[in-house]
Amino acid sequence: MGNDALTATQLTGSVSSDMSMIALFLQADIVVKAVMVALLLASFWCWAIIFEKIFRLRRVIAQADRFENDFWSGGSLEVLYDRIGVNPGHPMAVLFASAMREWRRSTEKGLTRGEGPIGVHQRIAQVMRVTIDREMERLERYLGFLATVGSTAPFIGLFGTVWGIINSFHSIALSKNTSIAVVAPGIAEALFATALGLVAAIPAVVAYNKFSSDLNHYSTRLEGFAGEFQAILSRQLDEEAA
Repeated sequence: MGNDALTATQLTGSVSSDMSMIALFLQADIVVKAVMVALLLASFWCWAIIFEKIFRLRRVIAQADRFENDFWSGGSLEVLYDRIGVNPGHPMAVLFASAMREWRRSTEKGLTRGEGPIGVHQRIAQVMRVTIDREMERLERYLGFLATVGSTAPFIGLFGTVWGIINSFHSIALSKNTSIAVVAPGIAEALFATALGLVAAIPAVVAYNKFSSDLNHYSTRLEGFAGEFQAILSRQLDEEAA
């Protein structure tokens, strides 16, 4: 009886010592290892994207706030355009600069008198639409990776789990032993793959939904600014035509 208790204690100790994450990885099959490495790399890359997007969106929104304060302060638009330059550092200023650049080209070449205000207004509207699309595409870069990881990582982890369980049953069949010392390590390795899949997928899904919502709000803000700016330029065109 004492020997049985001692043996059980030793088995329990050996099993528990194999339950660390590093030990589970080292003992795993090559396929399960590949799955774990892929999920870890995907998780690290997702977190890098998440932090980059957080800081960039905060910066872009703060810059837009400052720019709108300057825009609606009542100062000259020409002076504001000369101050921000032809290559501003955030989307709203880029939108303003692109419209002002087209406005200046039209007025300097006398196009406002030759083709009328409607043609100039349509051209400026098209320039602003293209600029919004281009700037939003830049802000949305790598969001597709978050969506891909969020949707596929659980299945990749599940594949590692199924593969690990198959190996575990194979080991049981070869050893003809169903004790916890034989079963536990293989099952733990398999479940560890699923856990890594969830660790990679959950932050990716949450971040993707959050950033998509924030970017939709920012796109609406850009479109609203574009509409207001077009109205200002349209009034000036109408005044010149009159």
